Amino acid sequence: MISATAIKTLPDFKLEVKFSDGVQGVVDLSRLKNGEAFKFWLEKGNFEKAYIDGEGIAWNENLDIDALSLYLEITGQTFEEFASKQKHYA
Repeated sequence: MISATAIKTLPDFKLEVKFSDGVQGVVDLSRLKNGEAFKFWLEKGNFEKAYIDGEGIAWNENLDIDALSLYLEITGQTFEEFASKQKHYA
């Protein structure tokens, strides 16, 4: 399974992520910042509190994003495309 191995927060709610298969890239999460669940990020310094937590990226015990969703965004794949490729490696 794909997992995040390193992260770095960037300005404007962007997150650089490196994954267990060597893929890395930047995801723009600014579209989420005004959503009710993500308002935590709007307080100064809170977005920068990101950390790897199991199979996701978290900011606290109530706020996380699945690493696979970030991987799919970075690689431009749908879940179905990703799953199909994984079957070939199983």
